Amino acid sequence: MAFIEAKDGTQLHVKDMGQGHPVVLIHGWPLTGDMFEYQTVALLEAGYRVITYDRRGFGQSGHPADGYTYDVFADDLASVLEGLKVEKAHLVGFSMGGGEIARYLSRHGASRVSKAVLISSVVPYLLKDHSNPDGVDYSVFADMKSQAREDRFAFLQSFAKTFYGVGLVSKPVSQGVLDWSFVLGVMASPKATIDCIDAFGRTDFRPDLQAFTIPTLVIHGTSDKTVPIDPAGRAAANGISGSKLIEYDGEPHGLFATAPERLNRDLIEFLG
Repeated sequence: MAFIEAKDGTQLHVKDMGQGHPVVLIHGWPLTGDMFEYQTVALLEAGYRVITYDRRGFGQSGHPADGYTYDVFADDLASVLEGLKVEKAHLVGFSMGGGEIARYLSRHGASRVSKAVLISSVVPYLLKDHSNPDGVDYSVFADMKSQAREDRFAFLQSFAKTFYGVGLVSKPVSQGVLDWSFVLGVMASPKATIDCIDAFGRTDFRPDLQAFTIPTLVIHGTSDKTVPIDPAGRAAANGISGSKLIEYDGEPHGLFATAPERLNRDLIEFLG
């Protein structure tokens, strides 16, 4: 099945591969489900059923004019799980995708979910305010939106370098990975690209943390300049009862590509 229809009729592009226990990989901004190339291969070889989908507005999914909120994204995830008749799913969310898991659990419960993994996730709250002094100043998000409006293509190229820690980490990704990420990013609707900056930058998931009633693993790089570890990974681990935090020392945001072998091992060990 190539597409699942969301509640509002938007078509969600889905890839459903393999047999075994289902693992649903939820991608980050501004990429697509294909960002999990390294994880998909490893999980398939380990005997899992691997499901990826493109968030509305991104990749090959429908590009509606609006609806880029986490309540809608969570309902889209519910449509994917229901449409594919997925039970006891392992949900793995990268960056923006962690928010889908948090809001899905609070809106739909954990009856279809067995475990959750948050990788470089925006959960629980990124925006700096009086209640979150370690957060990211809104001017950062405003500047991202301004650059995306002015020249989305140049912005995506420069953003990818920070995303993967080019010039900041000892083992940078190849030019090929940067080019591939650019291709995935430009597939998105420009409207979705801009609107989702507010979605992941301003949504407060702290009330959703109590909905994590399943085993949860949090993985975050200590050198993440895109989603800093203090208001995100460390705060999520502190707020999710019984969760486990693994910090990747010196790794940037895009550790799915900068440390794929380690990430794959940690994923398979936790899911197994």
